Amino acid sequence: MQTFEGEAEAVALGNRSMYGLAAGIWTKDIQKAHRTARALKAGTVWINTYNFYDAAAPFGGYKASGFGRDLGAEALEGFLETKTVWVAL
Repeated sequence: MQTFEGEAEAVALGNRSMYGLAAGIWTKDIQKAHRTARALKAGTVWINTYNFYDAAAPFGGYKASGFGRDLGAEALEGFLETKTVWVAL
């Protein structure tokens, strides 16, 4: 936890870290929470909760915490090879 003065400083402090696995925001202002979540470079952002997961949602981080995504549909992309085949009959 860190103290800060305003939304911009909170985002700057959060994004200054070399890691970006997860972040938490506590506020009564849901618009500010979503704006801040969008600005944070973190793979998971919890708003007014923390450490909640759903196996259907992708999990992974940004920066030194990010090597792809586990869980969810996004995790399948690492196992797929897309191929286009054209046939003239």
